[in-house]
Amino acid sequence: MSGLRLKKVHHVAIIARDYELSKAFYCNILGFGLMGEVYREARDSWKGDLTLNGEYLIELFSFPQPPARPTQPEACGLRHLAFSVDDVEAARTHLETHGVRCEDVRIDPLTGKRFTFFNDPDGLPLELYQD
Repeated sequence: MSGLRLKKVHHVAIIARDYELSKAFYCNILGFGLMGEVYREARDSWKGDLTLNGEYLIELFSFPQPPARPTQPEACGLRHLAFSVDDVEAARTHLETHGVRCEDVRIDPLTGKRFTFFNDPDGLPLELYQD
């Protein structure tokens, strides 16, 4: 078999309006590690490399005056980013104790799995999906 042969998603890039606020959200509330960060003076932009369970997963950027997301979550483009968890209720409780509003837990009608949605500080839709 020839062709592209994609192996996995390498990373997801997220642009934050307030880099420090989003870094704190992803690291202190969601539990990502900060592998490294750099200030790119020419672009007036921060770039943080975030890991989850030791795996590089998110590039967190800041840019001056980024445009707002047109709608959510049905804007054209990436709809949401989903994270798997063992217990969606416990994860939801953790988020809510940190002031993160979550939707009610729902059941996926196709898989029977439990899930909920919440937003990052810039309104990016995120999902918790119970394995």
